[in-house]
Formats: sequence, C-alpha cells, structure tokens
Amino acid sequence: MFVDTHCHIHESGYDRSEDAYERALRADVSKMVCVGTDDASSKQAIAFAATRDGAWASVGVHPHESIHGFEGVANIMKSMPAKLVAMGEIGLDYFYTHSPRDIQIQVFEAQLQLAADAHLPVIFHVREAFEDFWPIYANFTGLKGVLHSYTDSVKNLDRALVEGLFVGVNGISTFSKTNQDMWDRIPLERMLLETDSPFLTPAPHRGKVNEPAFVKHVAEYHAKRRAVELEHLARVTSTNASKLFSL
Repeated sequence: MFVDTHCHIHESGYDRSEDAYERALRADVSKMVCVGTDDASSKQAIAFAATRDGAWASVGVHPHESIHGFEGVANIMKSMPAKLVAMGEIGLDYFYTHSPRDIQIQVFEAQLQLAADAHLPVIFHVREAFEDFWPIYANFTGLKGVLHSYTDSVKNLDRALVEGLFVGVNGISTFSKTNQDMWDRIPLERMLLETDSPFLTPAPHRGKVNEPAFVKHVAEYHAKRRAVELEHLARVTSTNASKLFSL
C-alpha cells in the first residue's frame, strides 16, 4: 500500500535493520528504496536489497562526503546490479561545508553523468544551493528525479514542477511550523513519500528512531490536510514511486 522512497536502514550503524524491514512489511509498506550516501553505504544498499523482495537500492555519494571521491560508486555502476533503481542521494549542500563547494560541484556533475549514461533517475539532495543546482541540472537534459526531503521555497518548488521532478515529503512536514502551504502546493501526482529513516521521525513518534513503517504517518498527515482518503493518497504516491524508480 505504501512506498518509502528514501531510507537508510541498510547501513551498518543501524543495528535493527532486519526488525525494521519486517515491521515495515507488517505496516503495509510493501516497497522501500535503500539510499546510499557514500561508497560503503551504497554497497550495503545493494547487498540489503539483493536478499529482500520489498527492497531496492540507490547508490551515490552525498555532498557531505564528496571530498572522499566516488570511485566505489562508479565501480558499482559498471556492473549495474539487478535491483539498482536510482543514483543518489547526490547534490549540493551549502548549509554545511563538510566538503568544499567546488568539490561538491565536481562530484555532483560526474555522478549526474553516470546517471545519464545508465538512464537512471536521480535522488537529489539540495540544501541552500539551488542557485548552483539549476544551471548544473540544465546541462543534463532528460534526467528524471526527485528533490529529496524538500523544505525550500515555493519558487524552487514551482521550478521543480516545471522541470518534471517529483518532490519527496517526509516527517519534517508533520511537525514543522513553517512551509505547510508549500507542501500543500505539491500536486499529489508529483509527491513521493519518504522517511529518511533513521532520521526525521514524524509525529506522533518524535523522540524515537525513525523507520520505514512510520511512512504511514506522513501519508496520514497529508491526507488529512488535503481532505482526501488515505487509500487514495497512498495509491497515487505509490504509483508515482513505481513510475520513477520502475519498482
């Protein structure tokens, strides 16, 4: 019924991955995308998805980790594992500068080229960096993707919709005191549900470790705000996920 399009429960530091996976299935989360953030976690995502029917993998180097390169991810892309469905999360993050901006841009552009060559959609991480993001994105025509954990302006949302991108909505939206009108503006046909677990736990579970099963609470929150049936929102967003990631 639900799809969690962005989680990190496959990573070695998450000591409850199997339990979280099983709880997700019992909570009607039939599919989840395990997202890499560096070479190691990308390999872990591939391994986790390979042995679980409801899991798929995305590989990439997060902008924070750009300074360490992306050789491992490039090697994964050469073999194109069967359950690899996206490139990401990749992008630009100027809120923190764990990696210098010029290196972030260099690694981002190189990974976009990998995605374009492989005809894979992209999971974008963009934080306070849209001024540089849009010109780079424009150089790669035909790329499909999603703006993960979107919390930016209406202006950039409208640009994303014009560009044909999907927009990822997670637990932040259930407790934030700002941006509610912006999230309401996302057409249901362009919305993807995500948890970003183990981070960004939605209400009513604030203070607990997040997991894919909690994506239902994100769905319930937005169904109520939009005055639509939960089943309808779940069906449309799941169709969106299947369309983008070929699940």
